[in-house]
Amino acid sequence: MNKILKSSEFGIGVILLLLSAALAATSPVFLTADNILDILKGNAVLGILAIGMTLVIITGGIDVSVAAVTAAITVIIGKLAVSLHDSGWSLAAIFLAAPLAGVLFGLVNGLLVAKTKIPPIVATLGTKSILAGATLYVTNGAYMNSSDLPEAFLRFAQWKPFGVSVLILIFFAVALFTWFLLNHTVIGRSVVAMGGNPVSAMRAGIHLQSVQLFVYAYMGCLAGIAAIVQTAYTKGVDPNGFNGFELTVIAAVVLGGANIMGGYGSIPGTILGVLLLGVMQNGLILAHVDTFWQDIVTGAIILIAVTYDVIKRKREEANRAKIEIEA
Repeated sequence: MNKILKSSEFGIGVILLLLSAALAATSPVFLTADNILDILKGNAVLGILAIGMTLVIITGGIDVSVAAVTAAITVIIGKLAVSLHDSGWSLAAIFLAAPLAGVLFGLVNGLLVAKTKIPPIVATLGTKSILAGATLYVTNGAYMNSSDLPEAFLRFAQWKPFGVSVLILIFFAVALFTWFLLNHTVIGRSVVAMGGNPVSAMRAGIHLQSVQLFVYAYMGCLAGIAAIVQTAYTKGVDPNGFNGFELTVIAAVVLGGANIMGGYGSIPGTILGVLLLGVMQNGLILAHVDTFWQDIVTGAIILIAVTYDVIKRKREEANRAKIEIEA
């Protein structure tokens, strides 16, 4: 119990509950089932991308190309949908092509980081610029609406098993699978070991390059799934729809208690971070606050969360050093 109370996830959960209580007191709409489902549905893309980013950050890396990759894959989905319009294979083709394209983009990032030893932020910033430019060149910045999407895909987008949008179920399925992967598989333990101490992990027989290739490829795969969810949510393709979204993804992970320097992160914490951002955004909308304040709040949250994390870890290191000296 003491360990749970001291965990970052517990603190985030308390903040989320207090914020929700405050919003419920000021707006009778907030705690309605429809509004809660809207928050989950509207943040499903953020949640899926943040889950992938959690693994990257645990290894000590970063992926600022995630928004550009997702936008590029939505365009691939759109082009594929046009070529297979009303074909019986359209839905299957989209669900196969999107994750596969994401894995390929992710592997490029992984190879740049693992093989050429380019710092992750530099490598992914380069691929971000290339992909963003290529996406605008191919589409000329044009928006694709629902009339271009297959009828089967539109029906999928509206599907609500047990009264819950399929997009929310995809989000939670990704979260559950990644939690199991991180906590109960060899590759998951290798990810944590590499982030905690790369030298010790290497001496224990963990192939660090393979781990890096995996996390960036997995990030790309989830970007492909997020692209499907985004296209289904908006029922269209907007090449400019993800500008700056990578900062929100990183903010959700850091808010969830992940160490931006690597070594620690959790899927439950990331989900709480996503929900905290989603609830704050929903609260600003219900309060009729101008949309530009959302970016200001997100930026402030990143600074506060990172500052708190750095101070907390410095105190832990100081206490650890004090104990070792006394011993």
